[in-house]
Amino acid sequence: MRKPLARLHARGMDLIAQFELLSDAAQLALTGGALWLLAGFAAVMERRRAKSRSLARLEAVGWVPWTGLFMLAALLGGGMLAMGLPAVLRGL
Repeated sequence: MRKPLARLHARGMDLIAQFELLSDAAQLALTGGALWLLAGFAAVMERRRAKSRSLARLEAVGWVPWTGLFMLAALLGGGMLAMGLPAVLRGL
């Protein structure tokens, strides 16, 4: 019987190998979808940061540029989905 850590490592390597064996279009589509999820998370965090704050806390500068992160992830993810998704859908 394998140790739990060894099973987790083998399962993680299996996911990486499966991703590597996908077509280029499928890899682009999955990566674009992941970037859109990141963009959604950044949008939620930006809304949370800007919502109902006191003036003193609002003037404090944060260290994560949520708006810029959202724009970058949304544009890159949208471009990857636009390039990869038509080929993936044609293959179904």
